[in-house]
Amino acid sequence: MTDGPRTLAIDVGGTGLKAVVLAPDGEILSERERRETPYPCTPTVLLDELAALAASQPEYDRVSVGFPGAVRRGQVRHVTAFLRPAPGADPDPKLQEQWFGWDIESALAERFGKPVRVANDADVQGCAVISGRGMELVITLGTGVGCAVFFDGALLPHMELSHGRFGDGLSIEVGCGDHERKKVGNHEWQARVLNALDAFEEMVLPDHLFIGGGNAKRLDPDVLGPNRSIVPNISGLLGGIALWERTSGANLDEVPAPVLG
Repeated sequence: MTDGPRTLAIDVGGTGLKAVVLAPDGEILSERERRETPYPCTPTVLLDELAALAASQPEYDRVSVGFPGAVRRGQVRHVTAFLRPAPGADPDPKLQEQWFGWDIESALAERFGKPVRVANDADVQGCAVISGRGMELVITLGTGVGCAVFFDGALLPHMELSHGRFGDGLSIEVGCGDHERKKVGNHEWQARVLNALDAFEEMVLPDHLFIGGGNAKRLDPDVLGPNRSIVPNISGLLGGIALWERTSGANLDEVPAPVLG
């Protein structure tokens, strides 16, 4: 372990919340703790859940959070998973009103009393797995579908590409999400995912495509095709260190710890 800050890495998912503490060199210093994502999940509920998660971990100096939605300058621009009162349910306008525009970075910095960075979960996972050469696309398959784009190692501003439509009119987010997978079965779901990956490649023209998230393990690697790799789900936490190295104020502003007293 080298000298430097310890990072509390948190992965916020539609079904689970996970955390570990990482050394500056990426060594995992604690047991991974997991809690179920509650429904309905409001900003206040999430803050309380993440505070309880952090309390299970050893000492840390800063916090990195992967969030299942679009975050710009610390504020939630869009999120799908937390707009539903239950998995697979229709979005609740009252939940949308609470989430959209919420300054999650400042709220977490105030709660933890530490410097905080929050980014889309695919962005964070991508920070851990990309090579830093050329155009690289990261797709995460979980409750929904996330995406991140990097060019020569720099994280580009987050875009919700998975909200695009394909097939029979479903969005990629819905059609390749976990709820649809359970409904149509793994065989049909994999066919949809392969279709979606082709669509992503036509839009982005990446030199390499990385596939992560909890459902990536359900894909047959032999049918993926060239320049596509499946990456381990732990990357969603390990990217917590690389997030600080691959982002700058132009993309993502650090929120300093509040002055107390």
